Amino acid sequence: MTFEKIYTVQYYETDQCGFARPIALLNYLQSAAGEHAALLGVAVADLRKSGHTWVMSRLHLAMERYPRGGSTVRIRTWPATRKTLFTVRDFELFDMKGSLIGRATTSWAVLNLKTRRPVKLVDVLPIYYLNPERALDDTFSTLPLLERSEYELRLPVLRGDLDLNRHVNNTVYAGWALETIPEEVESTSRLAAIEIGFRAEALYGDTILARTARAEEEGCYLHCIESCSDGRELARLRTRWVPLEKIHH
Repeated sequence: MTFEKIYTVQYYETDQCGFARPIALLNYLQSAAGEHAALLGVAVADLRKSGHTWVMSRLHLAMERYPRGGSTVRIRTWPATRKTLFTVRDFELFDMKGSLIGRATTSWAVLNLKTRRPVKLVDVLPIYYLNPERALDDTFSTLPLLERSEYELRLPVLRGDLDLNRHVNNTVYAGWALETIPEEVESTSRLAAIEIGFRAEALYGDTILARTARAEEEGCYLHCIESCSDGRELARLRTRWVPLEKIHH
């Protein structure tokens, strides 16, 4: 029901202070999820045989503290719930001493590669055990719409942004949003939580607009990733930041 994997934080995955970047941790989560899915017989390669694939619909990562470069992170993951169209997979992150340093929850759907529409899980996935324990008790309510932006950044979709499904990998959206955080915030604070709601695919050749504004809640920002060609909303995000002195190292 659960799967564990240990990752060593490489120095090229760290920020200016020597701590693992959030994107590195999100990549670890994705890697662990993929390995566990393979053991359960539901990896992307397994699903593609019947013309299907996995797509992430929601993500919520909350960190108590970040590991330093050269240290290890143990990821524990498991499928927690499975309903008609969506299945939830949760994660716990532990440091070298076994202390819990982060939690995450994700929601996934199975996509028909021809129609690009979600399908009923029971029609595609085999039965496997679930662990109803939740790392983060998130019901995945719709994230707020960003109505006006204070910071904007326009970026092209590069080949290196794509995954096996030939659309932008989910971790790239997080990177786009984090690039729009003001320097004075990024240099004095650390990301405590990030939530993402994926709404549409971004493909190679697209240009995206990352928009950001401060939320009403102190230390929080709302983000929107849009397609520059037609204005489609590709993702909504919410991030929460805490001063460096308030987060444990």
